Amino acid sequence: MTLADLKPGFADAVFEAQAGFRALLDAFAYAGRITTVDLKLDPPAPLDVATAAVALTLFDFDTPVWLEPAVASGPVAGWMRFHSGSAIVAATGEAQFAVICDAAAMPALTGFSIGEDRYPDRSATLVIQVPSLTGGPATRWTGPGIDGAIEVAIAGLPDDFWAQWDDNHALYPLGVDVIFACGREVIGLPRGIKVEA
Repeated sequence: MTLADLKPGFADAVFEAQAGFRALLDAFAYAGRITTVDLKLDPPAPLDVATAAVALTLFDFDTPVWLEPAVASGPVAGWMRFHSGSAIVAATGEAQFAVICDAAAMPALTGFSIGEDRYPDRSATLVIQVPSLTGGPATRWTGPGIDGAIEVAIAGLPDDFWAQWDDNHALYPLGVDVIFACGREVIGLPRGIKVEA
């Protein structure tokens, strides 16, 4: 890939990163609610706008990123390195962030860093791109930021994903966090949220 082939990032890096950060704060503060990322981006395939916005907002030269092999070998890796300065790592356990575009074939949650007793914030955040945030099996979410309970129906996840999440939730305050992305929308799933499938 040459510089001429490189897709642009944010047109106004400061303003758009702030807008992206506000959207992500809302997504995590109100877990389970769909939040729209209202930014204009034309990212390299197979990234959706929301996935690309998360990367441009949160990734920097201090954040090692894991990409699934099919994505890491394409234009996305160069695009991320150029616009964020992030190192692309080969091992899931080394990543602070992971970008997963093929959710159905994603690695197990246990392969990612869950943090340490003294530093639970050193865990990984997974950005999982899915085909739909509303067309999957119904799940019931409860926990911080949710008034009672909320029903969420994310499509395209592995059959055992919610069993894996139950194990991850049991590790709290350790464990991974997840951002589900589709099109221009995201849903935040912090490790403190209990999900009944």
